Amino acid sequence: MNPAEAWFREAVGEPFRFQRACWAAQLAGESGLLHAPTGMGKTYAALLGSLLRWCGEHSDMAVWETMKTERIRVLWVTPLRALAADTEWSIRRALEGVGTGMPWIVERRTGDVSQSVKARQRKRLPSVLVTTPESLSLLLSYADSREKFAGLETVVVDEWHELMSTKRGTQTELGIARLRAWEPGLSVWGLSATLGNLEEAMDCLMGPPRKLGSVKLEEVGGAGPGVPPPGFTGAVGGAGRMIHGEEEKEVRVETLVPGDIERFPWAGHLGIRQLEPVLEQIGKARSTLLFTNTRSQSEIWFNAIEQAKPGWAGEIALHHGSIEKKARLGVEQMLKEGMLKCVVCTSSLDLGVDFTPVEQVIQVASPKGVARLMQRAGRSGHQPGRASVVVGVPTHALELIDFAAARSAIEARAIESRRPLELPLDVLVQHLVTLAMGGGFTKAEVLDELRGSWAYRELTEQQLDWALAFVVHGGESLRAYPQYARVVLDEATERYGVTDQKTAKTHRLGIGTITSDTAISLQFANGKKLGTVEESFVGYLKPGDRFVFAGHLLQLVRVQGMTATVKRSTGKKGRVPTWQGGRTPLSTQLADAVRLRLDGAAKGEFEGQEMGAIRPLLELQSAWSVIPRVEELLMEHVKTRDGFHVFLYPLQGRLVHEGLGALLAYRLTEASARSVIVTVNDYGLELLSPTAFDLDEAEWRGLLSTERLLEDLITCVDTSQLARRQFRDIARIAGLIVPTYPGQQRPQRHVQASSELFFDVFSEFDPENLLLGQAKREVLNQQLEVSRLRVALERLEDQRLVEVEPGRLTPLGFPLWAERLREQHVSSEAWQDRIARMAASLEEAAGGGAGGAG
Repeated sequence: MNPAEAWFREAVGEPFRFQRACWAAQLAGESGLLHAPTGMGKTYAALLGSLLRWCGEHSDMAVWETMKTERIRVLWVTPLRALAADTEWSIRRALEGVGTGMPWIVERRTGDVSQSVKARQRKRLPSVLVTTPESLSLLLSYADSREKFAGLETVVVDEWHELMSTKRGTQTELGIARLRAWEPGLSVWGLSATLGNLEEAMDCLMGPPRKLGSVKLEEVGGAGPGVPPPGFTGAVGGAGRMIHGEEEKEVRVETLVPGDIERFPWAGHLGIRQLEPVLEQIGKARSTLLFTNTRSQSEIWFNAIEQAKPGWAGEIALHHGSIEKKARLGVEQMLKEGMLKCVVCTSSLDLGVDFTPVEQVIQVASPKGVARLMQRAGRSGHQPGRASVVVGVPTHALELIDFAAARSAIEARAIESRRPLELPLDVLVQHLVTLAMGGGFTKAEVLDELRGSWAYRELTEQQLDWALAFVVHGGESLRAYPQYARVVLDEATERYGVTDQKTAKTHRLGIGTITSDTAISLQFANGKKLGTVEESFVGYLKPGDRFVFAGHLLQLVRVQGMTATVKRSTGKKGRVPTWQGGRTPLSTQLADAVRLRLDGAAKGEFEGQEMGAIRPLLELQSAWSVIPRVEELLMEHVKTRDGFHVFLYPLQGRLVHEGLGALLAYRLTEASARSVIVTVNDYGLELLSPTAFDLDEAEWRGLLSTERLLEDLITCVDTSQLARRQFRDIARIAGLIVPTYPGQQRPQRHVQASSELFFDVFSEFDPENLLLGQAKREVLNQQLEVSRLRVALERLEDQRLVEVEPGRLTPLGFPLWAERLREQHVSSEAWQDRIARMAASLEEAAGGGAGGAG
């Protein structure tokens, strides 16, 4: 028996059919996408094909120790540093198990790796290299990179579903296209779970144009490693093979139902009132991951648990992306070793890190998406055959519906799709400089290579000419500035290259900016680092102010450059840092599942503990107004001391509602002079005006029309300002914003000023600059979600408009009313007090049950 297979059977067990299928496909030289649930063994499915091949070629184990260390055989690309460390450990385990004399070494190259290891890798790459997209791009920027990657057989892209819809995914596509240009027979494999558009994901990774279709596991039969099963004919060019795991991993969603369900809920207290039942739940398990949706929430929950359970000191920890890497790695190691009772974390631990001791997962607040909840659930039961269980903690009553809906969607396998990006020119510009440094290229060579990636499969010669001109002399408006002449064209050979060492050094510093956030480094006076917070948060602090970070109560001493010096503090609680991206909207799939749950409630169906618990709220909604059915659009008209309110419930998620609210406000003010304030949440939106909305159904239908959607959005939303902000990131990736050396970072206001200057210069002197067009496209597609908004409006056109006048705020309208107060920070009285008084007044009006409209 092959030593690699023998080790697997002894250490892991009998291979699954999908693992044998993957090994056989790799031995046949194929590429493809492996889709299997979390915890089913995708890592070894993707790795052992290479080991089986090598062991088959070198069957005499007695001579292994006399052999030289193998060249690079496997390149493993992963989106997270934490996942890279875990993958390195798993691969090392396999290499050591196959044979002590096996001349393979495994290393990783990420931002967490020491400079000495990186220097060694510059001379020679290990047999298996685990790295990130930006580190791969960095390696490709060296002139001897082709020599270093010579003989590479397999590229594995882990958690491809997380990368493919991002610019890091595009960066990965481009890196693979370069490696394929050097090694046409390269085998490329993606690993994925929890994704709705698997075929498109495979196409994106394989590149255009062809695929061989999907393999049914029954076709594999009992074929062992090295024996291609029926149907495996080899892959050519962009062809790919889809391999599915033979069973769906069981995911169970349980919910901690609050003892007291508010009929008038609001999102302001982050569910801390659920602390006691959460503590009880944590106490039942040996080890727990408690996920929150934001870093701010994670800080709040960690401190609440720490204060409530001082006896757990040393057994609870905090993990999020802004904490110093040494602290994060320490938490991960302690978790692996079973030393921690609970880790409060964010998406920093979402992906496939194997923490076997974890017995349960707790999700605080709505998961917002089906795939996200499944991914987090998979951190428990991280072994084949074991169910993954996630315990939901609703932070207000309506989130009970979200968890019930998520369970239904998981059972129906209604999982979100992620769309790959098309032609992000800032990434292209960066990559062209990388290629010019990494050995150079001709136009014909690079055009063919770039079209071999999915993102640039339709790249035109004109677009490439523009990008080349941009890196050679800065384009039309920057010709006079030599610092933007980064790439040199050798007229004699027609090759593009980089000859200036300063340019090369500057470019390598900027390669990682695709994922960088402008952040302030936190450290003590002795230089010990704690992590980072966003500059906008520190901007609100003055020396002496207290704030909470990584479980510490800190006091700001001073801010110098991009470093904030702090010291430990005592006394009252401090502020909790805020980070961008904290308002993730409901996905389309979860929003649809919520609507189905409400539709059932409207028919008197309250299946499950969550729907049973929220029944009093929904019955009151039905008594005072209407529970919206699938075929209905509910519109509530209410008058309060604030003015005239219209509440609409499309149930399409926050981002769609933001675009819809802006559109309606614009169209209303165009129709008649009035002011309109818009507030949104995941369930609906509120329009508030000092004058009544005297419109009939036909007029409302006109406001909700798709006619002139794009033109009206561009007019009503300050798309120019949004594009200006979006351009900041594009300018950084494209190399217009020159990074400074470590320790000399410029404040964000300087970066902002520089990007705005470029935006204005291009707008005036180079209006056809393709980066300007990209900024506008990204605003429309990513921030305003025009496509999703159009689909939502088309759906609304088919729904029956139900208008009611309940006479007071309803259970569905109250959260929107409260959200507006929170956002406006009412000054005449504490907004929390006013919300509490209004809720009490409404409860009194409702009486003990679902009272009349009153």
